[in-house]
Amino acid sequence: MIVVDSPTDSPPPSDDARPRVYLHAGHVFVSSEPCEVSTVLGSCVGVLLVDSVLRFGGACHYLLPFEGAGAVATPRFGSVAIATLVARMLALGSDKRDLRAKLFGGASMLHGDRPDAPSLGAKNVEVARRCLEEEGIPIVAEDVGGYTGRKLVFLTDQGHVWVRTLGRA
Repeated sequence: MIVVDSPTDSPPPSDDARPRVYLHAGHVFVSSEPCEVSTVLGSCVGVLLVDSVLRFGGACHYLLPFEGAGAVATPRFGSVAIATLVARMLALGSDKRDLRAKLFGGASMLHGDRPDAPSLGAKNVEVARRCLEEEGIPIVAEDVGGYTGRKLVFLTDQGHVWVRTLGRA
């Protein structure tokens, strides 16, 4: 399922009072105050969480599905990023039963190399689905896979997401 809360090619109108945050790869952001979070995803995955009762949200942007042997557990890895995101939402007062997830990215950016093998993007998406299922958090919208990147703009208090496909399919 695809969620695009604005049917135009323009992002949602900006509220000058709303702080803007660019979410870099390997980072997690949560705020109980209304914010506009933007990021660009290729094979990376962005998981957005919205508290449907308290009306705030957060996001993580990770590069790799899981840490390898000897790797430091950082939010560059899906399992760590999602666990950190959930923990920060709960620390700000969310009840896990009120959380809803939106999932984006996971493109196959190098699709010509080995078409028979799962791409890095597909592995990143699978980790997100598995982690959210284990946490009991439903995915209510997603735009994943394909062969192009995406730009996202997320309004944390409203849960609205604007998605634009980058490049050609």
